[in-house]
Amino acid sequence: MSNGGELKVHKVGEWSHPRPPTSVDQAILDKVKFQYEIRAGLNSGEFLAVLVRTQLVSGTNYLFKVYIGERTYSHLNVHAPLPCTNEGPVLVDYQQNKTMDDELEVF
Repeated sequence: MSNGGELKVHKVGEWSHPRPPTSVDQAILDKVKFQYEIRAGLNSGEFLAVLVRTQLVSGTNYLFKVYIGERTYSHLNVHAPLPCTNEGPVLVDYQQNKTMDDELEVF
């Protein structure tokens, strides 16, 4: 519900506006941490979702702004397939060396 009491519904394929992550969002992010560390070649002590955007497709696409420590952020593009596939989320792409002020844009 928005402040005006209206429910904001996004169309299939439309990206949501950035919002604070939920515990469900963080759980999805946690499942791709190892994939990120392997591809980025680093071991991130912290891995905390700060902002998230979603897109409903055949499953859900996520854009995460992730705090990885020492005032450093990364943006992660993650795809979570539909539950009926019995497949976990996949790290599609990532951008490193981001700041808190960098906009979370589709890439």
